This record gives sequence, C-alpha cells and structure tokens, in this order.
Amino acid sequence: MDDLTVKKLEEAFLMGCTDEEACFYADISRQTLYNYELNNPGYIDRKNLMKENPTFLARTSVVKGFSEDSDLALKYLERKKKSEFSLRTEVTGAEGKPLFLPSDILEKNNLNESNKKEEL
Repeated sequence: MDDLTVKKLEEAFLMGCTDEEACFYADISRQTLYNYELNNPGYIDRKNLMKENPTFLARTSVVKGFSEDSDLALKYLERKKKSEFSLRTEVTGAEGKPLFLPSDILEKNNLNESNKKEEL
C-alpha cells in the first residue's frame, strides 16, 4: 500500500469511519487493509485511536463551551456525575434491592384473589 492510500485511510479514520467506509474512500478492499495491519502490527492500535478523534473533538467543544453556556455545563455534569447532579431519582427497596409490588408479594406468599376471599 502506498503512502497516499495510507493517508486516505487515516483521513477517514480521523472522521470516525468504519473500516469499510475508510476502504471505500481509499479505494482498496478490506482484505488489503487487513493485510496491511498484519504487516504493521502497531497500526491496529493507531487506527482505533484515530477512530476516537470525533469524540475527542466533540468533548473539547463541549468543555470549551462551559464558560459561555452554564446550561451546557450543567447538562454535562448531570450525565457525567449522576450521583451528584442528576435530576433522575431511583426508588429501590432495602439495601438497593428491587421494590416488591403487591402482586409480587401475593405470588411470593402463594396467595391469589380466591385464597384471600376464602381466608376472610
């Protein structure tokens, strides 16, 4: 594979493209890419890191926006530090176990509507 083809692959990977998309862009087969990876073992790690570039750019943009948009900063905290900032609350039973609903209790005690009437 020549330098121009590798450069095209890396441009695609930096945009978060899949292997298939990058191969299409570079006009090569997937097998050609896989053969290149076999002959260049460190390239797989490099490729995977390049695929994370869009996430890194988005994260950078969000963090830079905090100083201008406090709502954006709060939304970020609500998602990243849920225990501290989340608006969502969860209700659980004792020690974090599930809550039992009345139907669960009836089933657990092998009771049903007809049994309850007989007991009365």
